[in-house]
Amino acid sequence: MDLSSISLSSSLQNAAVFTIVLAFAGYLVTFLGNRVAARRADRLRLVNQRLNEFYGPLYVATVAGNIAYKSLLTRQGKTQCHPIRDEDLKEWTLWMTTIFMPLNNIREKIIIENAHLIVEEQMPQCLLDFVTHVVGYKALLTKWAEGDYTERRSMIGWPAEFDGYVERSYQALKAEQTRLLHNALWRAWHRRVRRKNG
Repeated sequence: MDLSSISLSSSLQNAAVFTIVLAFAGYLVTFLGNRVAARRADRLRLVNQRLNEFYGPLYVATVAGNIAYKSLLTRQGKTQCHPIRDEDLKEWTLWMTTIFMPLNNIREKIIIENAHLIVEEQMPQCLLDFVTHVVGYKALLTKWAEGDYTERRSMIGWPAEFDGYVERSYQALKAEQTRLLHNALWRAWHRRVRRKNG
């Protein structure tokens, strides 16, 4: 028996085993990489849907409403709308019917039709409070249409935490979207550039 043939046979077996292990390791790395990429793509799809159909439009309508509200207060020389004085009533009803209620209706529709896109497991109370606030104004606007101006504001007040919730949620989703769109190397470079410039 020739030792060189045994050694060659053993080397071939080792090479074959090594090749199989290497192929399996390559398959495993590819499988895991594809799985991570698929999860990332699914997460990005959900984040994009939440931004496009819920938090983005809700944020824009909220910011527009706040700008309009502050403009009205500035125009009237006030820091808050209440009490609504007799001399402010005509302008208040005009702004309420043509600017504030259309924006409220947009936000209400977003909340009701896309509630499945909220980030939390439970519906945030501020969103429910906002919808009831809008419902109160719908009743009030019906009275105004009939010429009854005894009430000037919705009996259900504006939820104080609504604006903050909308802004925080929108910004958190935008940050997550950016993280999912860019790899770790890009994010590290971007942070370094910001530190240099900041």
